[in-house]
Amino acid sequence: MARRRGGPAAAAATTVASLAVVATLAVMALVYYATLFVFLDHWLGLGTPAGAAHAAAVSLAVAASFFAFVCAAAADPGSVPASFAPDAEAAQGQQELKSRYCDKCCMFKPPRSHHCKVCKRCVLKMDHHCVWINNCVGYANYKAFIICVLNATIGSLYSFVIFLCDLLLKEHDFDILYVKIVYVLAAEIKSCIIDGNVPILRKNLLDLGWCIAVLLKLDNSSFNQYREAVRAKWLAKKSGQKYRHRFDLGMRKNIQMILGPNILCWLCPTATGHLKDGTEFQITNN
Repeated sequence: MARRRGGPAAAAATTVASLAVVATLAVMALVYYATLFVFLDHWLGLGTPAGAAHAAAVSLAVAASFFAFVCAAAADPGSVPASFAPDAEAAQGQQELKSRYCDKCCMFKPPRSHHCKVCKRCVLKMDHHCVWINNCVGYANYKAFIICVLNATIGSLYSFVIFLCDLLLKEHDFDILYVKIVYVLAAEIKSCIIDGNVPILRKNLLDLGWCIAVLLKLDNSSFNQYREAVRAKWLAKKSGQKYRHRFDLGMRKNIQMILGPNILCWLCPTATGHLKDGTEFQITNN
């Protein structure tokens, strides 16, 4: 009889991952509801032209973020082709060939690919495993993930500004039950995540923050490569040299590698026609 892989531990991990996705969607729904039907409605009123305009803008940001979230969560991040074999001549010696072999998958992996211990497979241009989407962020869904984070950040900042305007410019009656509930829930979320009462949540938020930092650098490096480059930068600085990530092709080219050459399709998570097989990447000559 075949033995089922993983057992109770795997089932528990799947349950936790599913709960993380549900929690993410629940927080999005809570923020959307509170922004429109509590803060914005109390500040300007949803029936006013200004209130309706703000509500439409917030709804657009949330809808765009949700769509990109679904795309990032549902898409295959990129599997290593079964027929892939490294070019022995292009590899810099046997040591590099050895480092490209995955002992767990028993196959060679392309440059920038890594083995995910959660998904239990190698992922093309793996950035990290994101518990919030219960999926790896890799070559095929990196654009959708970045757009999701970007839209969520814009929506969160917009929501925070509306919250501040309502809090500072209007008087509140905290005897109203739903107002109390919203503020208590907001305080609990802040306590769990920001104050670190749930370490796993805080760790993954920090990982997400590092991913945003890598994006802001726009040097075409993944989260894993950014962490690996920290020591390389330190050694280069110590020896008086200037370090540059070998996949850094310049800001314009780096953006096009992720979002595509057509600027009109940059914010569309499904516009991925510019992606190839994910096994080869251009490197800088410097």
